[in-house]
Amino acid sequence: MTSYLLGIDYGTGGAKACVIDDGGAVLGFAFEEYPFIHDQPGWSEHDAERYWQVACRLIRAAVAEAGIHPAALRGIAVSSALPSLVMVDREQRPIQRAYNLMDRRATAEVEWLKQHVGEERIFQVSGNRLEDHPALVNLLWEQRNRPDSFRRIDKALTIDGYITLKLTGKATLHYSGAAFYGVAYDLRRRRFDEELLAAIGIDPAILPDLVSCEAIVGEVTAEAAAATGLAPGIPVAAGQVDCNAGWVGAGAIGVGDIQSNLGTVGNFGIIHKDVDFIFSEVGRSMIHCAYTVDSAETYVTIPTTTTGGQSIRYLRDAFSQWEVETERVLGVSSYDLLNLQAEKTPPGADGLIILPYLMGERTPIWDVQARGVIFGLSLNHTKGHIVRAMMEAVAYAMYDSYQLIRQAGLPINFPMVLNEGGAVSKLWRRIIADVFNVPLVLVKRRTGAPFGNAVLAGVATGVFPDFGVTKQWVEYVEPMEPDPANHARYMEYFALYKQLYAHVKEDFQALARLRER
Repeated sequence: MTSYLLGIDYGTGGAKACVIDDGGAVLGFAFEEYPFIHDQPGWSEHDAERYWQVACRLIRAAVAEAGIHPAALRGIAVSSALPSLVMVDREQRPIQRAYNLMDRRATAEVEWLKQHVGEERIFQVSGNRLEDHPALVNLLWEQRNRPDSFRRIDKALTIDGYITLKLTGKATLHYSGAAFYGVAYDLRRRRFDEELLAAIGIDPAILPDLVSCEAIVGEVTAEAAAATGLAPGIPVAAGQVDCNAGWVGAGAIGVGDIQSNLGTVGNFGIIHKDVDFIFSEVGRSMIHCAYTVDSAETYVTIPTTTTGGQSIRYLRDAFSQWEVETERVLGVSSYDLLNLQAEKTPPGADGLIILPYLMGERTPIWDVQARGVIFGLSLNHTKGHIVRAMMEAVAYAMYDSYQLIRQAGLPINFPMVLNEGGAVSKLWRRIIADVFNVPLVLVKRRTGAPFGNAVLAGVATGVFPDFGVTKQWVEYVEPMEPDPANHARYMEYFALYKQLYAHVKEDFQALARLRER
């Protein structure tokens, strides 16, 4: 008898759901975008109420397309882009809007933590550097700026934790998501440090229960079944961070495996068990969390540039009305039209360099005040030059971290696998291959994170013996070898890219002070 599984993923700009069978075939798929809310500089939010409304629509659509009875589903798992924060009251109702990973408001709380707790103490516990957007730092902001609503918080959840709560009534936090709470989460011991929580004034009672990614945390309640069209009693797994979900689904299950996403953010992940690397000087500049496969023992290091695919979406939405209208009228992808223009320009974009820090930057520079810069703009430059330069900029931003990891000697299995989002662009893959100077392949089936969640649900419920099934199913296509001449050229531009940031770093701080007036 065939088993069916449901995976749901919440990205920064939209959500997806898919239904698969026990042979790995995708039978139903649904996607829905949701808007960003940027009411104030540095703020990036979503309407938290909308998450559950989207889930109800996506689940019904994916199950309907699969053509199965909901009772045939053996398990469900959910992931989300992290850090994120959904604060709920005792009735599971969201308090305030939700934070998404581009929010950069809590700079004063970071300074307070530096002075009253200390960066080194936090790093030695969390394995991640102190910055302004792990969930615990955002909770400090809420405590200081909206104390009345803060007192109403029953649980502080991730987006996927909120959906899991709505499905099961259980407030939980999987190991891969816990690292994104930061500050007081002990990465080695997989628990919150209560002394540190006391030092920063956060009651541990508002934090969800910690569980492994593979754990079954509850079943679909009658109320959730009525809202979603599901059957009551379907087991729900703890879930995982969205990048893990995408990589698991595309066959990254062993130490040294490396995959890259060009979703809203641009990142890549390397799987390992090297705790010493995490707590090294190089590790200090990266993001680390538990990996889904054996989440009690395995880690993934995730260098991340804050606006990866989002940077091209920004160019489309803000400056490409013709391409958007052509897509509406003729059905030709606006992104494909931008790619065609960018392909006409040579490596280096005829001397155009962009710093792609549209919402601050994460690894490895960790500069919340950094902003975008276009350098070298001339009358000969076209929109195609700007698009290509932005693609190159994202590649430089990721390479900045990659070169540090290579120098540290962390084992890596090649080729690098390109997965979701902007990876569909052959030009962007070529740029990354040449900048990184590594061979690349593309995942043929890019259902992405919801597929990885369906697999997780299958492992958690015993439908699959382990995650090895994804290695059997995955197919890699369109291999690329790096061009040595292009790499040499890009390294000259990369050196200037680094120099530009060094030159304007202090100016970003001055600009931030002007914005605050």
